[in-house]
Amino acid sequence: MKILVLAPGSRGDVEPAIRIASGLIADGHRATIVTHADYEQSVTATGCESVSFTVPLEPPRPPGGKAPGARGYLAHLKAYMLDHARAALAAAAGGGFGAVIANPISPYGHDIAEALDVPSAEALLQPAEPSRGYPPMIALNLDLGPVLNRGFGRLVRRFPAPVDAAVAHVRRELGLPDESRRAGARRRLSAGLPIHHGISPAVLPRPNDWPSNLSLDGFWWPVEDESWTPAVELVDFLAAGPAPVLITLGSVDTGGSSAVTDFAEATDRRVIVQGACGSNLAEAAPHRVFAADHGPHSWLLPQVAAVVHQAGAGITAACLRAQTPSVPLPQHTDQFFWARRAHELGTAVTPLTGTRVSGEGLSAGVEQVLGDSGYRQRASQIAARLDDGDSTAPLRRWAAECDG
Repeated sequence: MKILVLAPGSRGDVEPAIRIASGLIADGHRATIVTHADYEQSVTATGCESVSFTVPLEPPRPPGGKAPGARGYLAHLKAYMLDHARAALAAAAGGGFGAVIANPISPYGHDIAEALDVPSAEALLQPAEPSRGYPPMIALNLDLGPVLNRGFGRLVRRFPAPVDAAVAHVRRELGLPDESRRAGARRRLSAGLPIHHGISPAVLPRPNDWPSNLSLDGFWWPVEDESWTPAVELVDFLAAGPAPVLITLGSVDTGGSSAVTDFAEATDRRVIVQGACGSNLAEAAPHRVFAADHGPHSWLLPQVAAVVHQAGAGITAACLRAQTPSVPLPQHTDQFFWARRAHELGTAVTPLTGTRVSGEGLSAGVEQVLGDSGYRQRASQIAARLDDGDSTAPLRRWAAECDG
């Protein structure tokens, strides 16, 4: 069976989709992933067909220019999602697909499945269904309590979203009746749409108020590139002294760079920096700071003392798997949720937000997490419970049923 997998978003959104598709391919299916052109090579390397789009996730910014602001960013995000939706429509026009898998920001995948008259499922990296067990992602770092969590979650669903225009465009192009994103989501949930979460119940216990069609499948870990080898300079740096602090703020730079710069310049700790500011810092302090390219976290994280990260779903899980304590620096959306969850589990310090996003705040967080061995001990306890078997198995079973 041919399966269409929609994966707009950053690297942290694409890698789980590749893991899922790899499992489907192992069962004899064919998978087409619709994602940004930046990730085409990663997609095709695992045997998947890639359909690309080109609008970048980050708004373009002239050298030395100001950030576009909230209004400009939302307008750009709307264009980004429309570009992906058009690429998804082009892929679907090729025909022959027997099922569609959508991610949190591509709900129009279900509309495409409706037009093709084939089943669809959702693959989520964060819980989205309103629940007493957690607040909606928009609540930032606030847990509002059982009653307000669920009520606020239901209210948030009524808010407009940048993807709404893409949903309307897809339904119009496919000749489907007008239906809002919210109405479509309600209809599909009532019909029992399979909603899979790439989350371990060891990290987020299954809420009691979830309907039966929602599942926690375990983390969809990145597919490792067996040909990858670390740079000799990185290996030498790791061996040259005490375990360093890793700073990695993800593939999308949304803030925190100035705090990282201030921290790296002032600390006496050895530091590895992944990201745009790493090269300049390494040049200023070559014996203490190393600028690293992207590489497998499964290799690097067990070798560092602590991780300063943006608290995306993937890096938060990777820190737990590596038994490495962390200092969360959340910037947007679900990052606040995962930062708070890591802190609740006792594996991370209080998330750095607001005025604490500074060099001094980072330094205090790093010293706190390194000065208390309890953080690493609790991370080790969580890691021992993360053996969820094949986390792609539930989606693979669903695909087999669709193909049956």
